Amino acid sequence: MRYDTLPSSRDKLLDRWDMWRYAAFLPLREGEEPVTLGEGATPLLEVRSLAVELGVRRLWVKDEGLNPTGSFKARGMSAAVTRGRALSVPGFVVPTAGNAGAALAAYAAAAELPARVYAPESTPQGLLETIRALGAELVTVAGSIADAGKAARADAASSGFFDMSTLREPYRIEGKKTLGLELAEQLGWRLPDAIIYPTGGGTGLIGMWKAFGEIRALGWLGDATRMPRMISAQAEGCAPIARALAAGADFAIPWENPQTHASGLRVPGPLGDRLILKALRESRGDAEVASETEIRAATRRLAHASGVDASPEGGCALAVCRRLIASRRLARDAEVVIFNTGSGAGYR
Repeated sequence: MRYDTLPSSRDKLLDRWDMWRYAAFLPLREGEEPVTLGEGATPLLEVRSLAVELGVRRLWVKDEGLNPTGSFKARGMSAAVTRGRALSVPGFVVPTAGNAGAALAAYAAAAELPARVYAPESTPQGLLETIRALGAELVTVAGSIADAGKAARADAASSGFFDMSTLREPYRIEGKKTLGLELAEQLGWRLPDAIIYPTGGGTGLIGMWKAFGEIRALGWLGDATRMPRMISAQAEGCAPIARALAAGADFAIPWENPQTHASGLRVPGPLGDRLILKALRESRGDAEVASETEIRAATRRLAHASGVDASPEGGCALAVCRRLIASRRLARDAEVVIFNTGSGAGYR
């Protein structure tokens, strides 16, 4: 991918307060206007009570539920729809566990282009209604997101619509890089000891690791800054990455019969498995699972302690943090960032 000239220093970032502040790192050509709904610039909230409860030095929650359409998926779709419009595609198609479909529906509407969304019948009804409300054509399918992916790819092949499936196009992950760029800036251009990220398709984790490498190469991080440990949080009923890491494998075998109420984590065979595992190992990271009971309890606890309308995926990240501290795989003096990747509203 070709980038516009990267900024020579941090004070060259654009004076705007959305993810396009980092336009020089994104697939935007000179003179183009992004398709934007104000995504990014989400809060990083320090939660001292949880830090004390867990026994870590500091703990923050990055609340991606405040993005347009209620999840971090807005970042990737803004970047990808921007490029799709510039390339004059006739429309977009995507498989979804819920949030990606809602995000595509919104950004396709903003770009005045049609979109078709394929979703498992088990997708939370609130997310399906959001997709319909934003004007996309919604097709529900039996089975998992893997089945929705097969249907979406067949549609793209026959219709000529741009396939927005995770990592089957190069632009969504570039938008996800802004998770890492924004986090670094919010922390004063330093990085935490550990980042716990709810991992379904895993593009957020991959994108952040890519962003940290880019800003380190530019010299934007202090000489003493260590790269954070990247930690994948998964549900006990669908944990292909945790299983692969524990086995020392370079790829993840698709999970059999995936089961979890955290629909964003119900991804049996993430296409980016090798990149996720590579980032975990390069960062001296980890992967852990949480049970459905732990996820539900942690979702409530995260909401009550922080005021964040936490999704089950965010609850999973907190539950995994608790497990890792209890098993001494995460130091008690660590500074930790937990990602709440979406709003809990779509699950009610």
